[in-house]
Amino acid sequence: MSAGTHTAGRLRRSVGFYGLMFVSLGSIIGSGWLLGALKAAQVAGPASILSWILAAALLSMLALVFAEIGAAYPVAGGAARVPYYSHGAITGFTAGWASWLQAVFIPPIEILAAINYINSVDVVHRNFNMLDNGLLNSHGLVVAIALMGVFTAINLAGAKFLSESNTIVVIWKALVPFLAIAVVGAVQFRPSNFHAGGGFMPYGFHGVFAALTGGVVFGLQGFEQAVQLAGEAKDPKRDLARAVLTAMVIGAVLYTLLQVVLIGALDPANIADNWAKPLGTAPSAYGAWYTLALALGLGWLANVLLVDAIISPAGTGVIYVGTSARLSYALGEERELPTVLSKTNTKGVPVVSILVAAVVGCVAFGPFKSWKDLVEVVTSTTAIMYGFAPVSLAALHKLDPARERAYRVPMPKVMLPAAFCAANLIIYFAGFDTTWKLMIAMVVGFLLFAFGAWRKQTGAVRNSWRTSLWIAPWFAGHLVIGALGRYGGGNEMLPNWVDLGVLIAFALAIYYFALSQTLSQAASEAAVAKDAHQLDFEAAKP
Repeated sequence: MSAGTHTAGRLRRSVGFYGLMFVSLGSIIGSGWLLGALKAAQVAGPASILSWILAAALLSMLALVFAEIGAAYPVAGGAARVPYYSHGAITGFTAGWASWLQAVFIPPIEILAAINYINSVDVVHRNFNMLDNGLLNSHGLVVAIALMGVFTAINLAGAKFLSESNTIVVIWKALVPFLAIAVVGAVQFRPSNFHAGGGFMPYGFHGVFAALTGGVVFGLQGFEQAVQLAGEAKDPKRDLARAVLTAMVIGAVLYTLLQVVLIGALDPANIADNWAKPLGTAPSAYGAWYTLALALGLGWLANVLLVDAIISPAGTGVIYVGTSARLSYALGEERELPTVLSKTNTKGVPVVSILVAAVVGCVAFGPFKSWKDLVEVVTSTTAIMYGFAPVSLAALHKLDPARERAYRVPMPKVMLPAAFCAANLIIYFAGFDTTWKLMIAMVVGFLLFAFGAWRKQTGAVRNSWRTSLWIAPWFAGHLVIGALGRYGGGNEMLPNWVDLGVLIAFALAIYYFALSQTLSQAASEAAVAKDAHQLDFEAAKP
Protein backbone atom coordinates (compact mmCIF):
# COMPACT_ATOMS: atom_id res chain seq x y z
CA MET A 1 0.00 0.00 0.00
CA SER A 2 1.35 3.43 -0.92
CA ALA A 3 1.74 6.17 1.63
CA GLY A 4 -0.97 8.20 -0.01
CA THR A 5 -3.72 5.62 0.34
CA HIS A 6 -5.70 4.19 3.18
CA THR A 7 -8.12 1.34 3.68
CA ALA A 8 -11.56 2.14 4.98
CA GLY A 9 -13.34 -0.09 7.44
CA ARG A 10 -15.75 -2.52 5.85
CA LEU A 11 -19.50 -2.39 6.37
CA ARG A 12 -21.45 -5.60 6.84
CA ARG A 13 -24.00 -6.70 4.26
CA SER A 14 -26.93 -7.62 6.48
CA VAL A 15 -29.97 -5.72 5.16
CA GLY A 16 -32.57 -7.46 2.97
CA PHE A 17 -35.34 -6.16 0.68
CA TYR A 18 -37.87 -5.34 3.38
CA GLY A 19 -35.20 -3.65 5.48
CA LEU A 20 -34.19 -1.49 2.52
CA MET A 21 -37.78 -0.73 1.49
CA PHE A 22 -38.78 0.21 5.02
CA VAL A 23 -35.72 2.43 5.39
CA SER A 24 -36.87 4.43 2.35
CA LEU A 25 -40.54 4.35 3.34
CA GLY A 26 -39.70 5.28 6.91
CA SER A 27 -37.83 8.31 5.62
CA ILE A 28 -40.80 9.34 3.48
CA ILE A 29 -43.35 8.95 6.29
CA GLY A 30 -41.99 11.35 8.90
CA SER A 31 -43.18 14.73 10.06
CA GLY A 32 -44.29 15.48 6.50
CA TRP A 33 -47.61 13.64 6.91
CA LEU A 34 -48.32 15.39 10.22
CA LEU A 35 -47.60 18.90 8.97
CA GLY A 36 -47.36 18.90 5.17
CA ALA A 37 -51.05 18.73 4.19
CA LEU A 38 -52.02 21.77 6.28
CA LYS A 39 -49.06 23.85 5.07
CA ALA A 40 -49.82 22.95 1.45
CA ALA A 41 -53.52 23.88 1.85
CA GLN A 42 -52.55 27.28 3.25
CA VAL A 43 -50.33 28.01 0.26
CA ALA A 44 -52.34 26.50 -2.60
CA GLY A 45 -55.88 25.78 -1.30
CA PRO A 46 -57.59 22.71 -2.79
CA ALA A 47 -55.08 22.80 -5.66
CA SER A 48 -52.53 21.52 -3.15
CA ILE A 49 -53.65 18.10 -4.38
CA LEU A 50 -51.95 19.01 -7.66
CA SER A 51 -48.82 19.91 -5.70
CA TRP A 52 -48.55 16.36 -4.35
CA ILE A 53 -49.20 14.84 -7.78
CA LEU A 54 -46.61 17.13 -9.37
CA ALA A 55 -44.08 16.38 -6.63
CA ALA A 56 -44.67 12.66 -7.07
CA ALA A 57 -44.06 13.00 -10.82
CA LEU A 58 -40.86 15.01 -10.36
CA LEU A 59 -39.47 12.77 -7.64
CA SER A 60 -40.50 9.56 -9.42
CA MET A 61 -38.14 10.43 -12.27
CA LEU A 62 -35.36 10.89 -9.74
CA ALA A 63 -36.36 7.70 -7.93
CA LEU A 64 -35.85 5.74 -11.17
CA VAL A 65 -32.35 7.22 -11.41
CA PHE A 66 -31.48 6.27 -7.84
CA ALA A 67 -32.92 2.80 -8.37
CA GLU A 68 -30.42 2.11 -11.16
CA ILE A 69 -27.55 3.73 -9.27
CA GLY A 70 -28.22 1.68 -6.15
CA ALA A 71 -28.38 -1.62 -8.01
CA ALA A 72 -25.34 -0.97 -10.23
CA TYR A 73 -23.11 0.72 -7.61
CA PRO A 74 -24.07 -0.68 -4.19
CA VAL A 75 -21.69 1.39 -2.05
CA ALA A 76 -22.19 3.21 1.23
CA GLY A 77 -23.17 6.84 0.73
CA GLY A 78 -23.92 6.22 -2.95
CA ALA A 79 -25.11 9.80 -3.51
CA ALA A 80 -21.56 10.95 -2.73
CA ARG A 81 -19.56 8.16 -4.37
CA VAL A 82 -21.23 7.83 -7.79
CA PRO A 83 -20.48 11.45 -8.90
CA TYR A 84 -16.89 10.73 -7.91
CA TYR A 85 -16.82 7.83 -10.38
CA SER A 86 -17.99 10.03 -13.26
CA HIS A 87 -16.48 13.47 -12.58
CA GLY A 88 -13.74 13.05 -10.00
CA ALA A 89 -12.94 14.20 -6.51
CA ILE A 90 -14.28 17.77 -6.50
CA THR A 91 -17.65 16.81 -7.97
CA GLY A 92 -17.87 13.77 -5.71
CA PHE A 93 -17.18 15.87 -2.65
CA THR A 94 -19.66 18.59 -3.66
CA ALA A 95 -22.41 16.02 -4.16
CA GLY A 96 -21.48 14.35 -0.89
CA TRP A 97 -21.43 17.66 0.97
CA ALA A 98 -24.94 18.51 -0.28
CA SER A 99 -26.11 15.01 0.64
CA TRP A 100 -24.59 15.25 4.10
CA LEU A 101 -26.01 18.71 4.78
CA GLN A 102 -29.58 17.65 4.02
CA ALA A 103 -29.27 14.40 5.93
CA VAL A 104 -27.64 15.82 9.06
CA PHE A 105 -30.34 18.48 9.56
CA ILE A 106 -33.35 16.19 9.13
CA PRO A 107 -33.10 14.53 12.58
CA PRO A 108 -33.39 17.93 14.35
CA ILE A 109 -36.27 18.83 12.01
CA GLU A 110 -38.09 15.64 12.99
CA ILE A 111 -37.44 16.24 16.68
CA LEU A 112 -38.73 19.82 16.41
CA ALA A 113 -41.80 18.49 14.61
CA ALA A 114 -42.54 16.06 17.45
CA ILE A 115 -42.10 18.76 20.12
CA ASN A 116 -44.21 21.25 18.19
CA TYR A 117 -46.97 18.71 17.63
CA ILE A 118 -47.09 17.80 21.31
CA ASN A 119 -47.39 21.53 22.00
CA SER A 120 -50.92 21.23 20.62
CA VAL A 121 -51.90 19.78 23.98
CA ASP A 122 -52.50 22.66 26.37
CA VAL A 123 -51.01 20.96 29.47
CA VAL A 124 -47.80 20.07 27.64
CA HIS A 125 -47.75 23.43 25.89
CA ARG A 126 -47.05 25.16 29.20
CA ASN A 127 -43.89 23.10 29.71
CA PHE A 128 -42.49 22.80 26.18
CA ASN A 129 -43.52 26.07 24.63
CA MET A 130 -41.16 27.83 22.25
CA LEU A 131 -39.47 31.06 23.30
CA ASP A 132 -40.60 34.37 21.79
CA ASN A 133 -37.83 34.16 19.18
CA GLY A 134 -39.10 30.75 18.04
CA LEU A 135 -36.29 28.70 19.61
CA LEU A 136 -36.73 25.83 22.05
CA ASN A 137 -36.91 26.68 25.75
CA SER A 138 -34.70 24.87 28.25
CA HIS A 139 -37.15 22.00 28.78
CA GLY A 140 -37.61 21.49 25.07
CA LEU A 141 -33.86 21.62 24.46
CA VAL A 142 -33.21 18.89 27.05
CA VAL A 143 -35.83 16.66 25.44
CA ALA A 144 -34.45 17.34 21.95
CA ILE A 145 -30.88 16.44 22.91
CA ALA A 146 -32.08 13.34 24.77
CA LEU A 147 -33.94 12.17 21.65
CA MET A 148 -30.82 12.73 19.56
CA GLY A 149 -28.97 10.53 22.04
CA VAL A 150 -31.52 7.75 21.55
CA PHE A 151 -31.22 8.04 17.75
CA THR A 152 -27.45 7.74 18.05
CA ALA A 153 -27.58 4.70 20.33
CA ILE A 154 -29.85 2.83 17.90
CA ASN A 155 -27.45 3.54 15.02
CA LEU A 156 -24.43 2.45 17.03
CA ALA A 157 -26.09 -0.96 17.40
CA GLY A 158 -25.49 -1.57 13.68
CA ALA A 159 -27.34 -1.50 10.36
CA LYS A 160 -29.01 -4.90 10.87
CA PHE A 161 -30.52 -3.83 14.19
CA LEU A 162 -31.44 -0.47 12.65
CA SER A 163 -33.29 -2.03 9.71
CA GLU A 164 -35.05 -4.70 11.79
CA SER A 165 -36.24 -2.30 14.49
CA ASN A 166 -37.16 0.24 11.81
CA THR A 167 -39.44 -2.29 10.09
CA ILE A 168 -41.72 -2.46 13.14
CA VAL A 169 -41.75 1.34 13.48
CA VAL A 170 -42.54 1.90 9.79
CA ILE A 171 -45.47 -0.51 9.87
CA TRP A 172 -46.92 1.62 12.68
CA LYS A 173 -46.04 4.84 10.83
CA ALA A 174 -47.87 3.67 7.71
CA LEU A 175 -50.94 2.29 9.50
CA VAL A 176 -51.70 5.46 11.49
CA PRO A 177 -52.04 7.86 8.54
CA PHE A 178 -54.09 5.31 6.59
CA LEU A 179 -56.26 4.95 9.72
CA ALA A 180 -56.68 8.74 9.86
CA ILE A 181 -57.65 8.79 6.19
CA ALA A 182 -60.28 6.09 6.63
CA VAL A 183 -61.82 7.37 9.88
CA VAL A 184 -61.80 11.13 9.20
CA GLY A 185 -62.99 10.60 5.62
CA ALA A 186 -65.89 8.45 6.84
CA VAL A 187 -66.96 10.88 9.57
CA GLN A 188 -66.85 14.11 7.57
CA PHE A 189 -66.16 14.80 3.91
CA ARG A 190 -67.56 17.90 2.20
CA PRO A 191 -67.01 18.04 -1.59
CA SER A 192 -68.01 21.72 -1.51
CA ASN A 193 -64.71 22.52 0.25
CA PHE A 194 -62.86 21.90 -2.99
CA HIS A 195 -64.20 25.07 -4.57
CA ALA A 196 -64.52 27.22 -1.43
CA GLY A 197 -62.37 30.18 -0.38
CA GLY A 198 -61.63 31.43 -3.88
CA GLY A 199 -62.20 28.30 -5.93
CA PHE A 200 -60.15 25.17 -6.54
CA MET A 201 -57.02 27.17 -7.36
CA PRO A 202 -57.26 30.39 -5.30
CA TYR A 203 -53.60 31.29 -5.74
CA GLY A 204 -53.16 29.99 -9.27
CA PHE A 205 -50.30 27.80 -10.39
CA HIS A 206 -47.94 30.00 -8.39
CA GLY A 207 -49.50 28.57 -5.23
CA VAL A 208 -49.23 25.02 -6.59
CA PHE A 209 -45.52 25.48 -7.30
CA ALA A 210 -44.81 27.39 -4.06
CA ALA A 211 -46.34 24.58 -2.00
CA LEU A 212 -43.74 22.17 -3.38
CA THR A 213 -40.98 23.53 -1.16
CA GLY A 214 -43.25 24.45 1.74
CA GLY A 215 -43.49 20.83 2.83
CA VAL A 216 -44.70 18.81 -0.17
CA VAL A 217 -41.36 17.76 -1.66
CA PHE A 218 -39.97 17.44 1.86
CA GLY A 219 -42.76 15.00 2.67
CA LEU A 220 -42.02 12.76 -0.30
CA GLN A 221 -38.23 12.90 -0.26
CA GLY A 222 -36.30 10.11 1.40
CA PHE A 223 -36.78 7.36 -1.21
CA GLU A 224 -33.00 7.40 -1.79
CA GLN A 225 -32.18 6.23 1.75
CA ALA A 226 -32.00 2.60 0.64
CA VAL A 227 -29.26 3.66 -1.79
CA GLN A 228 -27.26 5.27 1.02
CA LEU A 229 -27.32 1.89 2.82
CA ALA A 230 -26.41 -0.01 -0.36
CA GLY A 231 -23.02 -0.93 1.09
CA GLU A 232 -24.87 -2.99 3.71
CA ALA A 233 -27.46 -4.62 1.43
CA LYS A 234 -27.46 -8.42 1.23
CA ASP A 235 -28.36 -8.54 -2.46
CA PRO A 236 -28.34 -5.00 -3.87
CA LYS A 237 -28.73 -6.04 -7.51
CA ARG A 238 -31.98 -7.82 -6.73
CA ASP A 239 -33.41 -5.66 -3.93
CA LEU A 240 -32.40 -2.01 -4.23
CA ALA A 241 -34.37 -0.90 -7.29
CA ARG A 242 -37.65 -2.46 -6.20
CA ALA A 243 -37.16 -1.22 -2.64
CA VAL A 244 -36.80 2.40 -3.81
CA LEU A 245 -39.70 2.27 -6.26
CA THR A 246 -42.06 0.45 -3.89
CA ALA A 247 -41.46 3.00 -1.14
CA MET A 248 -42.00 5.90 -3.56
CA VAL A 249 -45.35 4.55 -4.81
CA ILE A 250 -46.69 3.93 -1.30
CA GLY A 251 -45.59 7.38 -0.15
CA ALA A 252 -47.12 9.19 -3.14
CA VAL A 253 -50.50 7.46 -2.74
CA LEU A 254 -50.54 8.09 1.00
CA TYR A 255 -49.78 11.81 0.85
CA THR A 256 -52.24 12.51 -1.95
CA LEU A 257 -55.04 10.78 -0.03
CA LEU A 258 -54.13 12.71 3.13
CA GLN A 259 -54.46 16.01 1.29
CA VAL A 260 -57.84 15.08 -0.21
CA VAL A 261 -59.26 13.93 3.14
CA LEU A 262 -57.94 16.96 5.05
CA ILE A 263 -59.55 19.42 2.64
CA GLY A 264 -62.84 17.52 2.68
CA ALA A 265 -62.95 17.40 6.49
CA LEU A 266 -62.41 21.14 7.19
CA ASP A 267 -65.15 23.35 8.62
CA PRO A 268 -66.49 25.42 5.67
CA ALA A 269 -66.67 28.51 7.90
CA ASN A 270 -62.87 28.50 8.28
CA ILE A 271 -62.19 28.57 4.54
CA ALA A 272 -65.08 30.70 3.27
CA ASP A 273 -62.87 33.76 2.67
CA ASN A 274 -59.37 32.30 2.19
CA TRP A 275 -57.10 29.47 3.27
CA ALA A 276 -54.93 31.35 5.78
CA LYS A 277 -56.47 29.59 8.81
CA PRO A 278 -58.07 26.31 7.71
CA LEU A 279 -58.37 25.18 11.33
CA GLY A 280 -59.92 28.44 12.49
CA THR A 281 -58.83 29.53 15.97
CA ALA A 282 -57.15 26.24 16.89
CA PRO A 283 -54.47 26.82 19.56
CA SER A 284 -51.69 25.40 17.45
CA ALA A 285 -51.38 25.01 13.69
CA TYR A 286 -48.79 22.27 14.27
CA GLY A 287 -51.42 19.83 15.55
CA ALA A 288 -53.43 19.75 12.33
CA TRP A 289 -54.76 16.19 12.41
CA TYR A 290 -54.95 16.17 16.21
CA THR A 291 -57.03 19.38 16.20
CA LEU A 292 -59.21 18.06 13.39
CA ALA A 293 -59.85 14.77 15.21
CA LEU A 294 -60.93 16.63 18.37
CA ALA A 295 -63.25 18.87 16.33
CA LEU A 296 -64.93 15.77 14.88
CA GLY A 297 -65.37 14.19 18.33
CA LEU A 298 -62.72 11.53 17.69
CA GLY A 299 -60.84 11.77 20.98
CA TRP A 300 -59.41 8.26 20.70
CA LEU A 301 -57.95 9.05 17.27
CA ALA A 302 -56.48 12.30 18.61
CA ASN A 303 -54.64 10.31 21.29
CA VAL A 304 -53.31 7.85 18.71
CA LEU A 305 -52.08 10.80 16.63
CA LEU A 306 -50.21 12.25 19.60
CA VAL A 307 -48.40 8.96 20.07
CA ASP A 308 -47.61 8.89 16.36
CA ALA A 309 -46.37 12.48 16.56
CA ILE A 310 -43.48 11.07 18.58
CA ILE A 311 -42.98 7.73 16.83
CA SER A 312 -43.25 8.92 13.22
CA PRO A 313 -40.72 11.80 13.30
CA ALA A 314 -38.46 9.84 15.65
CA GLY A 315 -38.35 6.87 13.28
CA THR A 316 -37.29 9.13 10.43
CA GLY A 317 -34.73 10.88 12.63
CA VAL A 318 -33.11 7.56 13.52
CA ILE A 319 -32.75 6.69 9.83
CA TYR A 320 -31.17 10.01 8.94
CA VAL A 321 -28.59 9.85 11.73
CA GLY A 322 -27.49 6.60 10.09
CA THR A 323 -27.65 8.11 6.61
CA SER A 324 -25.53 11.09 7.67
CA ALA A 325 -22.96 8.68 9.03
CA ARG A 326 -22.83 6.68 5.79
CA LEU A 327 -22.35 9.87 3.81
CA SER A 328 -19.53 11.14 6.02
CA TYR A 329 -18.11 7.60 5.85
CA ALA A 330 -18.09 7.93 2.05
CA LEU A 331 -16.50 11.38 2.24
CA GLY A 332 -13.92 10.06 4.70
CA GLU A 333 -12.72 7.58 2.08
CA GLU A 334 -11.10 10.55 0.34
CA ARG A 335 -7.85 11.79 1.82
CA GLU A 336 -9.00 15.43 1.83
CA LEU A 337 -11.13 14.77 4.93
CA PRO A 338 -10.15 13.02 8.18
CA THR A 339 -9.86 9.32 7.43
CA VAL A 340 -11.22 8.48 10.87
CA LEU A 341 -14.68 9.15 9.39
CA SER A 342 -14.38 5.94 7.37
CA LYS A 343 -13.25 3.75 10.24
CA THR A 344 -15.62 1.05 11.49
CA ASN A 345 -15.72 -1.00 14.69
CA THR A 346 -15.89 -4.79 14.98
CA LYS A 347 -19.63 -4.66 14.18
CA GLY A 348 -18.97 -2.81 10.94
CA VAL A 349 -20.42 0.43 12.35
CA PRO A 350 -18.86 3.83 11.38
CA VAL A 351 -18.80 5.06 14.98
CA VAL A 352 -17.06 8.41 14.49
CA SER A 353 -19.29 9.33 11.56
CA ILE A 354 -22.40 8.56 13.63
CA LEU A 355 -21.14 10.64 16.54
CA VAL A 356 -20.29 13.58 14.24
CA ALA A 357 -23.83 13.46 12.78
CA ALA A 358 -25.30 13.46 16.29
CA VAL A 359 -23.20 16.40 17.48
CA VAL A 360 -24.01 18.54 14.42
CA GLY A 361 -27.69 17.68 14.80
CA CYS A 362 -27.64 18.87 18.42
CA VAL A 363 -25.90 22.10 17.41
CA ALA A 364 -28.76 22.79 14.98
CA PHE A 365 -31.16 23.22 17.90
CA GLY A 366 -29.35 26.42 18.84
CA PRO A 367 -29.50 28.81 15.87
CA PHE A 368 -32.40 27.29 13.94
CA LYS A 369 -36.07 27.82 14.67
CA SER A 370 -38.99 25.44 14.27
CA TRP A 371 -39.94 22.92 11.57
CA LYS A 372 -40.94 25.41 8.90
CA ASP A 373 -37.67 27.36 9.07
CA LEU A 374 -35.53 24.38 8.09
CA VAL A 375 -37.77 22.61 5.57
CA GLU A 376 -37.16 24.89 2.57
CA VAL A 377 -33.39 24.86 3.03
CA VAL A 378 -33.29 21.08 3.43
CA THR A 379 -35.56 20.61 0.39
CA SER A 380 -33.24 22.72 -1.79
CA THR A 381 -30.13 20.96 -0.51
CA THR A 382 -31.75 17.63 -1.30
CA ALA A 383 -32.54 18.87 -4.81
CA ILE A 384 -28.85 19.66 -5.36
CA MET A 385 -28.00 16.12 -4.25
CA TYR A 386 -30.66 14.78 -6.61
CA GLY A 387 -29.29 16.89 -9.48
CA PHE A 388 -25.90 15.19 -9.44
CA ALA A 389 -27.43 11.73 -9.84
CA PRO A 390 -28.82 11.85 -13.43
CA VAL A 391 -25.69 13.63 -14.69
CA SER A 392 -23.43 11.01 -13.13
CA LEU A 393 -25.53 8.09 -14.31
CA ALA A 394 -25.63 9.39 -17.89
CA ALA A 395 -21.85 9.78 -17.83
CA LEU A 396 -21.35 6.27 -16.43
CA HIS A 397 -23.52 4.79 -19.18
CA LYS A 398 -20.66 5.84 -21.48
CA LEU A 399 -17.71 5.36 -19.12
CA ASP A 400 -18.79 2.03 -17.63
CA PRO A 401 -21.06 0.43 -20.26
CA ALA A 402 -20.20 -3.18 -19.42
CA ARG A 403 -21.42 -3.03 -15.81
CA GLU A 404 -24.27 -5.39 -14.96
CA ARG A 405 -27.42 -3.40 -14.22
CA ALA A 406 -30.29 -5.26 -12.58
CA TYR A 407 -32.50 -2.26 -13.33
CA ARG A 408 -32.20 0.37 -16.07
CA VAL A 409 -33.86 3.76 -16.31
CA PRO A 410 -36.38 3.64 -19.20
CA MET A 411 -35.56 5.86 -22.20
CA PRO A 412 -32.41 7.22 -20.51
CA LYS A 413 -31.71 9.86 -23.19
CA VAL A 414 -35.05 11.44 -22.30
CA MET A 415 -35.50 10.47 -18.66
CA LEU A 416 -32.07 11.51 -17.36
CA PRO A 417 -32.13 15.13 -18.63
CA ALA A 418 -35.78 15.34 -17.54
CA ALA A 419 -34.80 14.19 -14.04
CA PHE A 420 -32.06 16.83 -13.91
CA CYS A 421 -34.62 19.48 -14.90
CA ALA A 422 -36.94 18.21 -12.15
CA ALA A 423 -34.23 18.74 -9.52
CA ASN A 424 -33.54 22.23 -10.84
CA LEU A 425 -37.22 23.18 -10.71
CA ILE A 426 -37.34 22.20 -7.04
CA ILE A 427 -34.33 24.43 -6.32
CA TYR A 428 -35.97 27.35 -8.14
CA PHE A 429 -39.35 27.00 -6.41
CA ALA A 430 -37.64 27.28 -3.01
CA GLY A 431 -36.95 30.93 -3.83
CA PHE A 432 -33.99 33.27 -3.97
CA ASP A 433 -33.86 33.84 -0.20
CA THR A 434 -33.19 30.13 0.28
CA THR A 435 -30.92 29.70 -2.75
CA TRP A 436 -28.32 32.32 -1.86
CA LYS A 437 -27.95 30.93 1.67
CA LEU A 438 -27.61 27.45 0.29
CA MET A 439 -24.91 28.50 -2.17
CA ILE A 440 -22.90 30.00 0.69
CA ALA A 441 -23.09 26.65 2.49
CA MET A 442 -21.88 24.87 -0.65
CA VAL A 443 -18.94 27.28 -1.00
CA VAL A 444 -18.01 26.64 2.65
CA GLY A 445 -17.91 22.92 1.89
CA PHE A 446 -15.68 23.46 -1.13
CA LEU A 447 -13.28 25.56 0.96
CA LEU A 448 -13.03 22.75 3.51
CA PHE A 449 -12.22 20.33 0.71
CA ALA A 450 -9.65 22.67 -0.82
CA PHE A 451 -7.97 23.16 2.56
CA GLY A 452 -7.80 19.39 3.08
CA ALA A 453 -6.33 18.89 -0.39
CA TRP A 454 -3.72 21.61 0.21
CA ARG A 455 -2.82 20.31 3.68
CA LYS A 456 -2.37 16.71 2.58
CA GLN A 457 -1.00 17.52 -0.87
CA THR A 458 -3.16 14.87 -2.54
CA GLY A 459 -3.56 16.78 -5.78
CA ALA A 460 -7.27 15.97 -5.97
CA VAL A 461 -8.27 19.58 -6.67
CA ARG A 462 -5.57 20.00 -9.30
CA ASN A 463 -6.41 16.73 -11.05
CA SER A 464 -10.18 17.11 -11.18
CA TRP A 465 -10.80 20.83 -11.59
CA ARG A 466 -11.57 20.49 -15.32
CA THR A 467 -14.26 17.86 -14.82
CA SER A 468 -15.98 20.00 -12.18
CA LEU A 469 -16.07 23.28 -14.12
CA TRP A 470 -19.78 22.85 -14.82
CA ILE A 471 -20.69 23.20 -11.11
CA ALA A 472 -19.75 26.91 -10.90
CA PRO A 473 -22.09 28.09 -13.70
CA TRP A 474 -24.79 25.75 -12.39
CA PHE A 475 -24.78 27.37 -8.95
CA ALA A 476 -24.25 30.90 -10.30
CA GLY A 477 -27.08 30.50 -12.79
CA HIS A 478 -29.49 29.57 -10.01
CA LEU A 479 -28.55 32.73 -8.14
CA VAL A 480 -29.26 34.87 -11.20
CA ILE A 481 -32.51 33.13 -12.20
CA GLY A 482 -33.66 33.08 -8.58
CA ALA A 483 -33.00 36.83 -8.22
CA LEU A 484 -34.98 37.50 -11.41
CA GLY A 485 -37.65 34.92 -10.60
CA ARG A 486 -41.00 34.87 -8.87
CA TYR A 487 -40.40 32.87 -5.69
CA GLY A 488 -39.07 33.59 -2.22
CA GLY A 489 -37.48 37.02 -2.59
CA GLY A 490 -37.04 37.17 -6.37
CA ASN A 491 -37.82 40.55 -7.94
CA GLU A 492 -40.32 38.99 -10.41
CA MET A 493 -38.70 40.36 -13.56
CA LEU A 494 -39.38 37.07 -15.38
CA PRO A 495 -43.07 36.67 -16.32
CA ASN A 496 -45.13 33.63 -15.32
CA TRP A 497 -44.21 30.50 -17.32
CA VAL A 498 -41.36 32.37 -19.02
CA ASP A 499 -39.38 31.83 -15.83
CA LEU A 500 -39.96 28.08 -16.07
CA GLY A 501 -38.90 28.03 -19.72
CA VAL A 502 -35.70 29.91 -18.88
CA LEU A 503 -34.98 27.57 -15.98
CA ILE A 504 -35.48 24.41 -18.06
CA ALA A 505 -33.34 25.74 -20.93
CA PHE A 506 -30.62 26.63 -18.42
CA ALA A 507 -30.80 23.19 -16.79
CA LEU A 508 -30.48 21.39 -20.12
CA ALA A 509 -27.48 23.52 -21.09
CA ILE A 510 -25.75 22.64 -17.79
CA TYR A 511 -26.65 18.95 -18.18
CA TYR A 512 -25.02 18.57 -21.59
CA PHE A 513 -22.07 20.73 -20.56
CA ALA A 514 -21.51 18.44 -17.58
CA LEU A 515 -21.58 15.37 -19.84
CA SER A 516 -18.78 16.90 -21.90
CA GLN A 517 -16.60 17.30 -18.81
CA THR A 518 -16.38 13.74 -17.48
CA LEU A 519 -13.34 11.75 -16.44
CA SER A 520 -11.59 9.57 -18.99
CA GLN A 521 -12.71 5.97 -19.07
CA ALA A 522 -9.45 4.85 -17.46
CA ALA A 523 -9.76 7.40 -14.65
CA SER A 524 -13.36 6.40 -14.04
CA GLU A 525 -12.40 2.72 -13.88
CA ALA A 526 -9.70 3.56 -11.34
CA ALA A 527 -12.21 5.47 -9.20
CA VAL A 528 -14.66 2.57 -9.26
CA ALA A 529 -11.86 0.15 -8.43
CA LYS A 530 -11.26 1.95 -5.13
CA ASP A 531 -14.63 0.62 -3.93
CA ALA A 532 -14.17 -2.87 -5.35
CA HIS A 533 -14.57 -4.42 -1.89
CA GLN A 534 -18.12 -3.04 -1.77
CA LEU A 535 -19.06 -3.51 -5.41
CA ASP A 536 -18.00 -7.15 -5.43
CA PHE A 537 -20.80 -7.99 -3.04
CA GLU A 538 -21.06 -11.64 -4.07
CA ALA A 539 -17.88 -12.42 -2.20
CA ALA A 540 -19.30 -10.82 0.93
CA LYS A 541 -22.59 -12.72 0.91
CA PRO A 542 -22.91 -15.47 3.54
